[in-house]
Amino acid sequence: MSSQNRFLFTSESVTEGHPDKIADQISDAILDACLEQDPYSRVACETLTCTGLVMIAGEITTNAYVDFQSLVRGVISSIGYDNAVYGFDSNTCSVVSSINKQSGDIAMGVDTGGACDQGMILCYATNETPELMPLPIALAHKLAHKLTEVRKSGKLPYLRPDGKSQVTVEYDENGRPMRIDAVVVSTQHSEAITTDELRADLDKMRADLAALMDSVGKFASDSGREGMRAFDGVRTRAQAQATQSLESIEHQIAAKPLTSVLVAFAVGMLFGKLMDRR
Repeated sequence: MSSQNRFLFTSESVTEGHPDKIADQISDAILDACLEQDPYSRVACETLTCTGLVMIAGEITTNAYVDFQSLVRGVISSIGYDNAVYGFDSNTCSVVSSINKQSGDIAMGVDTGGACDQGMILCYATNETPELMPLPIALAHKLAHKLTEVRKSGKLPYLRPDGKSQVTVEYDENGRPMRIDAVVVSTQHSEAITTDELRADLDKMRADLAALMDSVGKFASDSGREGMRAFDGVRTRAQAQATQSLESIEHQIAAKPLTSVLVAFAVGMLFGKLMDRR
């Protein structure tokens, strides 16, 4: 098949310690706390985060009492930001609140059954994965979840809460996933970690990634055996690319040992797991 008939699709996922995700979790927690006490709460809350500061603002109408200070600090602590060394500490960060009652103009519309905000979202379900999400975002989410898991379990104790993952998948002209083109995993880490430790954990990561994506690969192969056979033709080349990329990463780590870990490689070794189940 001509490469002109194929296209690459990339999706990104962030861990719970990423600033965007911190803000989402705080806003969600405020909404949950209000609804828990008053199911008829009206909550329009936005959260801004930066180093040492959290600001919550918006309009809330509720009969619930919520200790915003304690709630915000609790969310930040549960994420793992509980030490000033991390650059963000739930115990000492500033929490600024500017919460007001819902405006009378908006309330007039809502009180009669209207909606204060309206939007239209277009989306679809796909059989590429068990969760009915496109393969790139499903894999990116799994990698982000894995980063959080190995950090909180103590398997990789030098990791920090902020991280992200990115997966690029090549599709054929019929919109079927053909191969994984590239994977990027980026995360904060302790300055005390050595290059040798990073290299050893990169080697371990290859096996963990294969196991992590095994269930998705099984589903994809069971759902489209003909399309998944395209992995055979690119497996060897992708494995070679992965080895070259890993060597390049190690060189970068050695040159800048205190920077965030940036792992970018074509994951040919994952194809074996995907193909073994077809």
